[in-house]
Amino acid sequence: MPKKHLTTEQAMRYNRQIVLPNFDLDKQEVLLNAKILIVGVGGLGCAAAQYLVAAGVGEVTLIDNDNVEKTNLQRQVLHGETDVGVNKCVSAKASLEQLNSDVKINVIQKRLDLDDYLNLIKSLDLVLDCTDNLTSRNILNQACYQSGTPLISGAAIRMEGQLMSIVPQQRSACYACISAYFGEQNLSCIESGVMSPVVGIIGAMQALEAIKVLCHYGQSNINKLMMFDGMTATWQTFKVPKKASCEVCSS
Repeated sequence: MPKKHLTTEQAMRYNRQIVLPNFDLDKQEVLLNAKILIVGVGGLGCAAAQYLVAAGVGEVTLIDNDNVEKTNLQRQVLHGETDVGVNKCVSAKASLEQLNSDVKINVIQKRLDLDDYLNLIKSLDLVLDCTDNLTSRNILNQACYQSGTPLISGAAIRMEGQLMSIVPQQRSACYACISAYFGEQNLSCIESGVMSPVVGIIGAMQALEAIKVLCHYGQSNINKLMMFDGMTATWQTFKVPKKASCEVCSS
Protein backbone atom coordinates (compact mmCIF):
# COMPACT_ATOMS: atom_id res chain seq x y z
CA MET A 1 0.00 0.00 0.00
CA PRO A 2 1.43 3.42 -0.95
CA LYS A 3 2.41 5.76 1.86
CA LYS A 4 -0.27 8.25 2.86
CA HIS A 5 0.63 11.93 3.06
CA LEU A 6 -0.94 14.56 5.27
CA THR A 7 -3.51 16.80 3.67
CA THR A 8 -3.59 20.50 4.48
CA GLU A 9 -6.70 19.90 6.58
CA GLN A 10 -4.97 17.14 8.56
CA ALA A 11 -1.89 19.30 9.09
CA MET A 12 -4.14 21.95 10.61
CA ARG A 13 -5.96 19.40 12.76
CA TYR A 14 -2.75 17.99 14.25
CA ASN A 15 -0.95 21.33 14.40
CA ARG A 16 -0.42 21.21 18.17
CA GLN A 17 1.62 18.02 17.77
CA ILE A 18 3.38 19.07 14.60
CA VAL A 19 4.77 22.23 16.24
CA LEU A 20 6.41 20.22 19.04
CA PRO A 21 10.22 20.35 18.88
CA ASN A 22 11.58 17.59 16.62
CA PHE A 23 8.13 16.11 15.94
CA ASP A 24 7.05 18.03 12.80
CA LEU A 25 5.20 16.76 9.73
CA ASP A 26 7.36 13.68 9.23
CA LYS A 27 6.45 12.11 12.55
CA GLN A 28 2.80 13.01 12.13
CA GLU A 29 2.89 11.10 8.84
CA VAL A 30 4.38 8.12 10.69
CA LEU A 31 1.25 8.13 12.86
CA LEU A 32 -0.97 8.54 9.80
CA ASN A 33 0.54 5.38 8.27
CA ALA A 34 0.68 3.37 11.49
CA LYS A 35 -1.42 0.27 12.10
CA ILE A 36 -1.89 -0.70 15.73
CA LEU A 37 -3.74 -3.34 17.70
CA ILE A 38 -5.47 -2.72 21.03
CA VAL A 39 -6.34 -5.91 22.90
CA GLY A 40 -9.04 -5.22 25.48
CA VAL A 41 -11.52 -2.36 25.26
CA GLY A 42 -12.12 -1.92 28.96
CA GLY A 43 -10.77 0.90 31.11
CA LEU A 44 -7.21 0.86 29.75
CA GLY A 45 -8.22 0.24 26.15
CA CYS A 46 -10.83 2.98 26.13
CA ALA A 47 -8.39 5.54 27.51
CA ALA A 48 -5.53 4.55 25.21
CA ALA A 49 -7.69 4.25 22.08
CA GLN A 50 -9.24 7.68 22.36
CA TYR A 51 -5.87 9.43 22.61
CA LEU A 52 -4.30 7.42 19.79
CA VAL A 53 -7.27 8.03 17.50
CA ALA A 54 -7.35 11.72 18.42
CA ALA A 55 -3.59 11.93 17.78
CA GLY A 56 -4.06 10.68 14.22
CA VAL A 57 -3.00 7.01 14.14
CA GLY A 58 -4.15 5.80 10.74
CA GLU A 59 -5.60 2.36 11.52
CA VAL A 60 -6.67 0.77 14.79
CA THR A 61 -7.87 -2.80 15.36
CA LEU A 62 -9.82 -3.49 18.56
CA ILE A 63 -10.17 -6.94 20.12
CA ASP A 64 -12.67 -7.80 22.87
CA ASN A 65 -15.29 -10.53 23.18
CA ASP A 66 -17.14 -8.97 26.13
CA ASN A 67 -20.30 -6.89 26.11
CA VAL A 68 -20.73 -3.59 27.94
CA GLU A 69 -22.15 -3.91 31.46
CA LYS A 70 -23.51 -1.12 33.62
CA THR A 71 -20.66 -1.57 36.10
CA ASN A 72 -18.18 -0.82 33.29
CA LEU A 73 -19.47 2.73 32.81
CA GLN A 74 -17.63 4.01 35.89
CA ARG A 75 -14.30 3.83 34.07
CA GLN A 76 -14.71 2.66 30.44
CA VAL A 77 -15.23 6.06 28.90
CA LEU A 78 -15.99 5.09 25.28
CA HIS A 79 -19.17 3.28 26.34
CA GLY A 80 -22.42 4.98 27.36
CA GLU A 81 -25.66 3.94 29.03
CA THR A 82 -27.28 3.01 25.71
CA ASP A 83 -24.37 0.64 24.93
CA VAL A 84 -25.12 -1.78 27.78
CA GLY A 85 -25.38 -5.25 26.22
CA VAL A 86 -23.45 -4.21 23.09
CA ASN A 87 -20.05 -5.74 22.29
CA LYS A 88 -17.30 -3.44 23.59
CA CYS A 89 -15.51 -3.24 20.23
CA VAL A 90 -18.70 -2.16 18.46
CA SER A 91 -19.48 0.44 21.12
CA ALA A 92 -15.92 1.79 21.14
CA LYS A 93 -15.75 1.94 17.34
CA ALA A 94 -18.85 4.13 17.22
CA SER A 95 -17.37 6.55 19.77
CA LEU A 96 -13.96 6.63 18.10
CA GLU A 97 -15.43 7.32 14.67
CA GLN A 98 -17.21 10.33 16.15
CA LEU A 99 -13.87 11.48 17.53
CA ASN A 100 -11.93 11.12 14.26
CA SER A 101 -13.60 9.90 11.07
CA ASP A 102 -10.22 9.77 9.26
CA VAL A 103 -9.07 6.75 11.28
CA LYS A 104 -9.93 3.25 10.07
CA ILE A 105 -11.31 1.18 12.95
CA ASN A 106 -11.42 -2.63 12.69
CA VAL A 107 -13.08 -4.90 15.27
CA ILE A 108 -12.55 -8.52 16.29
CA GLN A 109 -15.21 -9.77 18.68
CA LYS A 110 -13.58 -12.97 19.90
CA ARG A 111 -10.62 -14.28 21.88
CA LEU A 112 -7.52 -15.17 19.89
CA ASP A 113 -4.86 -17.81 20.49
CA LEU A 114 -1.12 -17.54 19.84
CA ASP A 115 -1.36 -18.57 16.19
CA ASP A 116 -4.17 -16.10 15.58
CA TYR A 117 -2.09 -13.29 17.06
CA LEU A 118 0.98 -14.24 15.05
CA ASN A 119 -1.01 -14.11 11.81
CA LEU A 120 -2.59 -10.79 12.73
CA ILE A 121 0.38 -8.98 14.25
CA LYS A 122 2.82 -9.57 11.38
CA SER A 123 1.11 -6.81 9.37
CA LEU A 124 0.95 -4.31 12.25
CA ASP A 125 3.36 -1.73 13.66
CA LEU A 126 2.59 -1.91 17.39
CA VAL A 127 0.37 -3.65 19.95
CA LEU A 128 -1.18 -2.38 23.18
CA ASP A 129 -1.92 -4.96 25.85
CA CYS A 130 -4.96 -3.66 27.73
CA THR A 131 -6.09 -7.08 28.98
CA ASP A 132 -6.87 -8.02 32.56
CA ASN A 133 -5.23 -11.41 33.05
CA LEU A 134 -1.74 -12.88 33.08
CA THR A 135 -2.43 -15.62 30.54
CA SER A 136 -3.45 -13.13 27.84
CA ARG A 137 -0.48 -10.88 28.63
CA ASN A 138 1.98 -13.74 28.27
CA ILE A 139 0.46 -14.87 24.97
CA LEU A 140 0.61 -11.33 23.57
CA ASN A 141 4.18 -10.92 24.80
CA GLN A 142 5.24 -14.14 23.06
CA ALA A 143 3.46 -13.24 19.81
CA CYS A 144 4.95 -9.75 19.71
CA TYR A 145 8.49 -10.86 20.49
CA GLN A 146 8.27 -13.69 17.97
CA SER A 147 7.03 -11.32 15.26
CA GLY A 148 9.35 -8.45 16.21
CA THR A 149 6.45 -6.11 16.99
CA PRO A 150 6.66 -3.50 19.79
CA LEU A 151 4.29 -4.10 22.72
CA ILE A 152 3.08 -1.58 25.30
CA SER A 153 1.78 -3.45 28.34
CA GLY A 154 -0.39 -1.84 30.98
CA ALA A 155 -2.35 -2.98 34.04
CA ALA A 156 -4.43 -1.30 36.74
CA ILE A 157 -6.22 -2.45 39.89
CA ARG A 158 -7.41 -0.72 43.07
CA MET A 159 -5.31 2.48 43.24
CA GLU A 160 -2.28 1.03 41.45
CA GLY A 161 -1.04 0.71 37.91
CA GLN A 162 1.96 -0.52 35.94
CA LEU A 163 3.46 0.14 32.53
CA MET A 164 6.16 -1.61 30.49
CA SER A 165 7.37 -1.20 26.91
CA ILE A 166 8.80 -4.17 25.03
CA VAL A 167 10.71 -3.47 21.79
CA PRO A 168 12.05 -6.70 20.23
CA GLN A 169 14.07 -4.82 17.59
CA GLN A 170 16.18 -3.43 20.43
CA ARG A 171 16.41 -6.83 22.11
CA SER A 172 14.74 -5.42 25.18
CA ALA A 173 13.60 -7.41 28.19
CA CYS A 174 10.09 -8.78 27.74
CA TYR A 175 7.04 -9.21 29.94
CA ALA A 176 7.96 -12.83 30.67
CA CYS A 177 11.16 -11.59 32.33
CA ILE A 178 9.02 -10.25 35.18
CA SER A 179 5.77 -12.25 35.03
CA ALA A 180 7.51 -15.43 36.15
CA TYR A 181 8.16 -13.82 39.54
CA PHE A 182 4.65 -12.87 40.55
CA GLY A 183 2.44 -15.54 38.97
CA GLU A 184 -1.30 -15.47 38.39
CA GLN A 185 -3.00 -13.62 41.23
CA ASN A 186 -6.53 -13.72 39.79
CA LEU A 187 -7.21 -10.19 40.94
CA SER A 188 -10.14 -8.52 39.23
CA CYS A 189 -12.01 -5.25 39.54
CA ILE A 190 -15.03 -7.19 40.83
CA GLU A 191 -13.27 -8.33 44.00
CA SER A 192 -10.58 -5.69 44.37
CA GLY A 193 -12.14 -2.58 42.87
CA VAL A 194 -10.43 0.09 40.79
CA MET A 195 -10.51 3.89 40.89
CA SER A 196 -11.74 5.34 37.61
CA PRO A 197 -8.93 7.85 36.92
CA VAL A 198 -6.23 5.23 37.58
CA VAL A 199 -7.12 3.31 34.41
CA GLY A 200 -7.21 6.64 32.57
CA ILE A 201 -3.69 7.51 33.75
CA ILE A 202 -2.23 4.14 32.73
CA GLY A 203 -4.14 4.02 29.43
CA ALA A 204 -3.02 7.53 28.53
CA MET A 205 0.57 6.58 29.35
CA GLN A 206 0.25 3.54 27.08
CA ALA A 207 -0.88 5.85 24.27
CA LEU A 208 2.05 8.20 24.93
CA GLU A 209 4.55 5.34 24.93
CA ALA A 210 3.04 3.99 21.72
CA ILE A 211 3.51 7.33 19.95
CA LYS A 212 7.08 7.62 21.22
CA VAL A 213 7.98 4.11 20.05
CA LEU A 214 6.27 4.48 16.67
CA CYS A 215 7.85 7.85 15.96
CA HIS A 216 11.23 7.29 17.68
CA TYR A 217 10.41 10.38 19.69
CA GLY A 218 11.86 10.96 23.13
CA GLN A 219 13.09 8.15 25.37
CA SER A 220 11.05 4.95 25.34
CA ASN A 221 10.38 2.99 28.50
CA ILE A 222 12.24 -0.21 27.58
CA ASN A 223 13.94 -2.42 30.20
CA LYS A 224 11.89 -0.67 32.88
CA LEU A 225 8.74 -1.33 34.87
CA MET A 226 6.90 1.83 35.90
CA MET A 227 4.61 1.52 38.92
CA PHE A 228 1.97 4.13 39.78
CA ASP A 229 0.56 4.59 43.30
CA GLY A 230 -2.65 6.58 43.18
CA MET A 231 -2.80 6.94 46.97
CA THR A 232 0.36 9.05 46.98
CA ALA A 233 0.25 10.16 43.31
CA THR A 234 3.81 8.91 42.80
CA TRP A 235 5.66 6.82 40.23
CA GLN A 236 8.47 4.35 40.86
CA THR A 237 10.63 2.99 38.06
CA PHE A 238 12.44 -0.34 38.33
CA LYS A 239 15.11 -1.63 35.98
CA VAL A 240 14.12 -4.92 34.33
CA PRO A 241 17.21 -6.92 33.33
CA LYS A 242 16.85 -9.32 30.45
CA LYS A 243 16.43 -12.73 32.06
CA ALA A 244 19.14 -15.07 30.76
CA SER A 245 16.83 -18.09 30.95
CA CYS A 246 13.73 -16.36 29.53
CA GLU A 247 12.00 -18.70 27.09
CA VAL A 248 10.66 -15.75 25.07
CA CYS A 249 13.46 -13.23 24.63
CA SER A 250 16.75 -14.92 25.59
CA SER A 251 17.33 -16.84 22.35
